[in-house]
Amino acid sequence: PGPARLARLPLARVKALVKADPDVALASQEAVFVLARATELFVETIAKDAFVYAQQGKRKTLQRKDLDNAIEAIDEFAFLE
Repeated sequence: PGPARLARLPLARVKALVKADPDVALASQEAVFVLARATELFVETIAKDAFVYAQQGKRKTLQRKDLDNAIEAIDEFAFLE
């Protein structure tokens, strides 16, 4: 039960994305795991917040406008504007 089992994103893909950054010379497996887990938590949070807007529109499926509404309404997502 190592770090690979706790992350849902493929760690090999996350590591490839990290290596694609020319400013990153070395990334440990723990760092890759933390980035993957943080990404999962971010996606989960924004999806939950966007789902509230979908429910207000009496829909069960998220649409782009739901994500846009969540980004505009929630201060933590201001960096995405």
